[in-house]
Amino acid sequence: MTEPRSPGEQRLAKLAEPEKEVAAGTRTLVVGPYLTRKRRLSVNLEAVDAETANPRPPEARLEEASGLAGAIDLQIVRSVIAPLAAPRPATYIGSGKVEELAGLITAEDIGLVIMDCALSPVQQRNLEKAWGAKVIDRTGLILEIFGRRARTKEGTLQVELAHLSYQKGRLVRSWTHLERQRGGFGFLGGPGETQIEADRRMIQERMTRIERDLETVVKTRSLHRASRRRVPYPIVALVGYTNAGKSTLFNRLTEAEVLAENMLFATLDPTSRAIDLPHGEKAILSDTVGFISDLPTMLVAAFRATLEDVVEADILLHVRDVSHGETDAQADDVAVVLRELGIDPNDTRRIIEVWNKADLLSPEDRERLATASHRAEEERRPILVSALTGEGMPELLSAIEEHLSTGRSSYEVDIAPEDGQGLAWLHENTEILKRRTTESGHSILHVRLVSGKEPRFLNRFPQARVL
Repeated sequence: MTEPRSPGEQRLAKLAEPEKEVAAGTRTLVVGPYLTRKRRLSVNLEAVDAETANPRPPEARLEEASGLAGAIDLQIVRSVIAPLAAPRPATYIGSGKVEELAGLITAEDIGLVIMDCALSPVQQRNLEKAWGAKVIDRTGLILEIFGRRARTKEGTLQVELAHLSYQKGRLVRSWTHLERQRGGFGFLGGPGETQIEADRRMIQERMTRIERDLETVVKTRSLHRASRRRVPYPIVALVGYTNAGKSTLFNRLTEAEVLAENMLFATLDPTSRAIDLPHGEKAILSDTVGFISDLPTMLVAAFRATLEDVVEADILLHVRDVSHGETDAQADDVAVVLRELGIDPNDTRRIIEVWNKADLLSPEDRERLATASHRAEEERRPILVSALTGEGMPELLSAIEEHLSTGRSSYEVDIAPEDGQGLAWLHENTEILKRRTTESGHSILHVRLVSGKEPRFLNRFPQARVL
């Protein structure tokens, strides 16, 4: 039986949870308040070239925002673009557009408005007052999605940490009715101020505890990685824009049953499985959370522990949805996040581009991309695949094996017919490239060594000849 929580714990739990009012089926308006001309400004008063920061056309950005809303089953009544020359301090968009949308919200009985931008607490509060509806911004929506997707303890902790960080600066929203109350002779803060301070302190204490718990998770994951290194199996991590088909590809290569649906952020918690490469070597394939444009900084920070699998991977498969009209812009967004993780997105020795969803291409586009792939330099050659149908899987596995073999030593070894243990060791610990049997029954094998096993190999087979 669960023990009753104190009022303070109940208040903290409410603050730490994603917005409960954002319920499936809520009648929703999606607003795209996008800048119409190049200006060096931002909500945070930093010098930013708005068009350079997000070069996508407004229609594509609005479609993605609607897709995010659809990922948590909201009922999208309307989606509208609200062009603006510059964000307004009070409401982000102009007063005329606020009034226009207020009429639409009333007429359509809309209960939730999603603003595809980053709102300040004041802007969010003013819009809610003007429209009589709940308002959330892009960060709040992504946090809501992540809160519903997290399944593991690690994922839940990371989402809670990001949400607490988000809520910490917005506590004034919950206590506007107490803001101007004063006690004593005017030099002591009133109950509203005291409550806000108490909530902030509780949030900070909880964030500190979560960070400690996540440090334990990081240490545990590091131990798991160290044990895999001792085996050692190379690690291949899937990265890419959300909904690029990473989980479908993961299931195709591993015969697993990870959730793979046509929705944004279907995968949140990392999953790893072993795969077999063409010449018998095994590798660990890791599925990871998808990236997205304008990914909130707090989420990148919170999920750094999960993304360490990406940092530690021997090979990265950059999965792209080449059937999507914004595939190049999505690839650029992935490159931005990889750089934030300290990974060079142009490292062709480590990164393989996987052009996914070939089954959705027209015959002309398929032919064009296939030609482009074949004409590319070998180390930069993308692999055109369909994770759904299995097209291109042999070529992809061969490419993974080829990249992993770079810099590895190859040997010829003679195994006597009575040395069954030696033959079994080679099959267990090396990549068998070629095998033939002599008239005397000896097995002549050409093997390629997994990184780190060369000393043990030479100790076991001192007569092996370097190829």
